[in-house]
Amino acid sequence: MDSFEGRTALVTGGSRGIGLGIAQSLVKRGAKVVLTARKPEALAEAVETLGGPDVAVAVAGNAGDAAHRAAAVRTAVDTFGSLDMLVGNVGINPVYGPMMDLDLDAFRKILDTNVVASLDLVQQAWRAWMSEHGGSVLFVASVAGLRSSQMIGGYGVSKAAVINMTAQLAVEMGPKVRVNAVAPAVVKTRFAEALYEGREAEVAAGYPVGRLGVPEDVGEAAAYLLGDGAGWVTGQTLVLDGGSGVKGR
Repeated sequence: MDSFEGRTALVTGGSRGIGLGIAQSLVKRGAKVVLTARKPEALAEAVETLGGPDVAVAVAGNAGDAAHRAAAVRTAVDTFGSLDMLVGNVGINPVYGPMMDLDLDAFRKILDTNVVASLDLVQQAWRAWMSEHGGSVLFVASVAGLRSSQMIGGYGVSKAAVINMTAQLAVEMGPKVRVNAVAPAVVKTRFAEALYEGREAEVAAGYPVGRLGVPEDVGEAAAYLLGDGAGWVTGQTLVLDGGSGVKGR
């Protein structure tokens, strides 16, 4: 297990679900973390779950707000003295239905939050710390960005952009910074409930491992990609799908 002692991570969308799962894996390895999310109450609970203000602090705000993103980056450097790891776990999907019916303003919001805001966060981390000191970036993408996904096409297109952005940034930011992504299938979180609620056994049957993912699955994969053990890995997207992508029809 890599040690993250003396390192600081910024985890967006870190109050619950996948983001909190990643933060827990990093703290378990000795990291300090800065969490962002919209709701202060949920963030306060997450900070306590992680061990309190000695190891975790929170910055509440909207991921689409540039001032909020800047505040989160400053908080990491000012509070813990560095910004060594950046986890872009932003992902909104306010619509559900075929792309032929997709409201274009809603689609623009998806792209702005999931892609543009994620790029801005990396740019700010680069300028504030990583360009001089190095580091590691991880995006949380989705299997929806790798193949067609019924009823969440707009979200899938945004995650496809994140996957491509991972490769672009890995080239541009190397050798100082490694950039990778994870692409989970259905993970048991509030965000994904619509995909399995009331029929979990049926959905899980489609996975060779026989179950849906849980946040800890993503957290452990994220810790690997962010750590020194993955020192020769950059520009890659690790698919976390319980084997569903290789299952024959």
